[in-house]
Amino acid sequence: MSEFTKELDTSGLNCPLPIIKAKKEINSMEAGQVLHVISTDPGAVMDFESFASQTGNELLSSESKDNKFYFLIKKN
Repeated sequence: MSEFTKELDTSGLNCPLPIIKAKKEINSMEAGQVLHVISTDPGAVMDFESFASQTGNELLSSESKDNKFYFLIKKN
């Protein structure tokens, strides 16, 4: 796993909460910083792909392991 600046654990939360919390966190970060998001919502995979393309941020990675989903989002 690459380096990240902040970590946001949204385990147990369902759409749209992981995205709302991630958006709030990203907005408080500097360009170039990376947010690591942990989610248990299977819908988050598509949500974060859409979120990245709509906000102009970069989805560096998206992986799942042990019923959890991990995302690295770079603020542009």
